Amino acid sequence: MDWLIPTLAIAIIAMAAVLAWHRRDGSPIEQDDTDPDHHTLRSDYQSGMGGGNVSTWKVPKDPQAYAKLFVPSDKKK
Repeated sequence: MDWLIPTLAIAIIAMAAVLAWHRRDGSPIEQDDTDPDHHTLRSDYQSGMGGGNVSTWKVPKDPQAYAKLFVPSDKKK
């Protein structure tokens, strides 16, 4: 029974290392060649118990157009 906790700890560390290695190249920006004027941003959340959320947003590459997204609609001319 003394071997159980160290074995579980090693297994958890190994699983975390494999997961980190697998996700090392995951980029939050996806390249979309069909629309060269926009970026596709991805937010990926996993709770570890089968739940999670993936959200994507399409935002303009132009900084001025991106800044206009944050202006309230009643302030636009």
